[in-house]
Amino acid sequence: MKLKSIKRLLLLQVFLFAMSLESYAGDNVSGFVQFFRDMEYEVNAGTNIGGASPLPLPAEIRKIDSYNPDLNLQIGATVRRWLDADRRWGVGLGLRFETKGMRTKATVKNYGMEIIDNGKTLKGRWTGRVQTKYHSQQLVIPITALYRLNRRVVFNAGPYLSYAFTNDFDGFVSDGYLREGDPTGEKISFAGDSKASYDFGRDLRKFQWGGQIGVSWLAYKRLSINANLEWGFNSIFNSSFKTISFSLYPIYLNLGFGYNF
Repeated sequence: MKLKSIKRLLLLQVFLFAMSLESYAGDNVSGFVQFFRDMEYEVNAGTNIGGASPLPLPAEIRKIDSYNPDLNLQIGATVRRWLDADRRWGVGLGLRFETKGMRTKATVKNYGMEIIDNGKTLKGRWTGRVQTKYHSQQLVIPITALYRLNRRVVFNAGPYLSYAFTNDFDGFVSDGYLREGDPTGEKISFAGDSKASYDFGRDLRKFQWGGQIGVSWLAYKRLSINANLEWGFNSIFNSSFKTISFSLYPIYLNLGFGYNF
């Protein structure tokens, strides 16, 4: 075979190889674009209603005198990917910035407490009134399975992970007495306008996890109404915190709306 013919053959092979690469790349780019075209996007906002609650209500808490859920706002986004041609089953990934909080007043007996009185820390069992403020700002990532009931209604369920970048849990005690150490310890009374403060914010967890279940209703072409129940699986307090003898679980109902793309 002449050298000229060999060169022509090599050039033809290079050309065909380049064409096959272009075709392969085109197919992959097309598939990549189609993957994202099959997704749905939503920006959403709402409010959380709930609180951090013991389950069940312990004997130490004799009466809930008042409860204020506070204004707990939420803003975020959700990406949905449908797994079948009918778009009935899918998965969702969300990112939310939200606040969780509450204010409560309760009457308690032999309630674990560590108070500050005139600069001195006293620890023991409190009997009387307790006022508490809980406030946490969190980044929440829900990972959910989706089921579309019909064109307008989509259910979701799955776990969530959260990181708290601010945590507050404080308040004061009044109209009662503290038994230092244990229920038989020295009695220190607080009567009339006398009160003592406490602050357990440093003992709150940074990382929490739990479960979410909810529903989204497409009210208009792009506007949806959302309702999600979040239930924490671990206490808001670190496991090393022993002053309060029971766990408090974050339980919140999120109500809001979303705009779909």
